[in-house]
Amino acid sequence: MPTTIKSPATPEFSRYQKIVVALLAFLQFAVILDFMIMSPLGAVIMPALAIGPAQFGVVVSAYAFSAGISGLLTAGFADRYDRKKLLLFFYTGFILGTVWCGLAQSYEALVIARIVTGLFGGVIGSVVLAIATDLFAPAMRGRVMGLIQTAFAASQVLGIPISIYLSNHWDWHVPFLALAGFGLVGGLIVAWQMAPVNAHLGKPQEHSPWMHLYHTVKVPHHLLAFATTALLTMGGFMLMPFSSAYIVNNLGIDMQHLPTVYLVTGICTIFAGPMIGKIADRRGKLPVFLFGTIVSTVTVLIYTHLGRISLPVLIVLNAVMFVGIFSRMIPFQALAASIPPPTQRGAFNAISASLQQLAGGVASVVAGHIVSQAADGRLEHFDVIGYLMVATSLGSLLLVRKLNQRAHP
Repeated sequence: MPTTIKSPATPEFSRYQKIVVALLAFLQFAVILDFMIMSPLGAVIMPALAIGPAQFGVVVSAYAFSAGISGLLTAGFADRYDRKKLLLFFYTGFILGTVWCGLAQSYEALVIARIVTGLFGGVIGSVVLAIATDLFAPAMRGRVMGLIQTAFAASQVLGIPISIYLSNHWDWHVPFLALAGFGLVGGLIVAWQMAPVNAHLGKPQEHSPWMHLYHTVKVPHHLLAFATTALLTMGGFMLMPFSSAYIVNNLGIDMQHLPTVYLVTGICTIFAGPMIGKIADRRGKLPVFLFGTIVSTVTVLIYTHLGRISLPVLIVLNAVMFVGIFSRMIPFQALAASIPPPTQRGAFNAISASLQQLAGGVASVVAGHIVSQAADGRLEHFDVIGYLMVATSLGSLLLVRKLNQRAHP
């Protein structure tokens, strides 16, 4: 028994694999950062374009819904090309869309720019996951997903302060243009350093992309994975949009200290992500997912029932909660990556990414109808959001237990 666990659990990354992981994490970072900087820029964009919160909500959701639609439209074609070429094609469109955001001078132009950016950016994450699955053995995938997931934490740490700094010193267009320039360098390195990812093309392919899409969707354990993705996303997207307002108005933390909460949480997650992935490879994806479910449900229930609280206590609780959330996301992604066969990985990941975007959009709308704001600014019914997140967590745990037996090497 010890030999069986040790042998597959300790393969080392080759030099090329380390380069690939770094590049994939960078691309994921650029895409997530593009989405993250919209939140802190809202206070600057709304007066600059003379729009209200409802119109700014349209700007934000335009990306999510166009990304979701784009993933579904491209899913049938996702396994018919070299994954590196596919990645560079969509990444180029994403960079151009980000430049358009940086040049937009009106509300309408910004909405169109966000739609274009979403159409291209929404597919990148699924191609990144397909490449990671193709190039890394199952015993390495936990570590790979852990490293790729640090992109989320890094964007949280860097995205908020840098975008605020740039917009304060110049205007709200500059963060988008800076991201486009920064992202372009990364894209050029990918084109130079990454080898073609086309081993799946040597296997029999279906003639019709629509039949390929249909055959990917109809597989029962694929449907289980899609349902799990939707549940995990809905729980997070119900909680996150209102967290800042809840921290300030309900917990009594002032706006000046709010970036500190996100900064420390992000730094903790950057260090925790790779460790979680390593443990998932050694101990198994399901035990780590179970641990994450227990930690996140307990901390969410505490968090959503808090009164006034000190900054250090909030930081500790927030960091533990995000470690719990990442302890579910990382092993699930590593497990889900092994479910489809190589000839269906692109389509599977594209559909999964689409559902993630669409489920997130729906969850935000639902949460917006549950939470209300009292006259003194406090959020009411926030505890209901906590109960719903716990329900989605327990539902996803049941589905992950079933999926654990279905993975392809």
